[in-house]
Amino acid sequence: MATHSRQAFIGVGANLGDRWATICGALDAMTGIAGITAVEPSAVYETMPVGVLDQPKYLNLVAGIETVLTPEELLSVLQGLEAAAGRRRTREIRWGPRPLDLDILLFEGEERAGADLTIPHPRMWERAFVLAPLRELLGRIPRFERPVWANVRTQIAELKTSDAGVERWIPLSGKAQS
Repeated sequence: MATHSRQAFIGVGANLGDRWATICGALDAMTGIAGITAVEPSAVYETMPVGVLDQPKYLNLVAGIETVLTPEELLSVLQGLEAAAGRRRTREIRWGPRPLDLDILLFEGEERAGADLTIPHPRMWERAFVLAPLRELLGRIPRFERPVWANVRTQIAELKTSDAGVERWIPLSGKAQS
């Protein structure tokens, strides 16, 4: 565990079961993890699947966090939350359906290029379902106005990605829905 708090952005998605309840459960669980001091979610977006197209739509958001965990410790925590939600990595199809997907997108002051962890996330710049909520967090939440994110803001602004298939989603009456 590090001694000072840093920021990271986590991609959150689900397309099996009660998607919203699963996402809410994961966000609630993150707030209770030792070493994570803040969790700030973006709006929720319903999105078309990528890769394997014959699957349900996803709910996606990006959560900005503050943490004293290392990237590897955070990855372990996130994979534990995925497993608790029923994700079984050994049996799944790449880019196929899943009850919960938690990806480290960016981590303040860190870059990795390993088999288990790559930071920044290698495909985030191609995916509107990541860029739309990340743009929102970096543009409206004061805690994420740190100079370290200025380059990311510029990169997102310069990208010519389509938001086709990415629609803002609002839960009915604030209750979980599938």
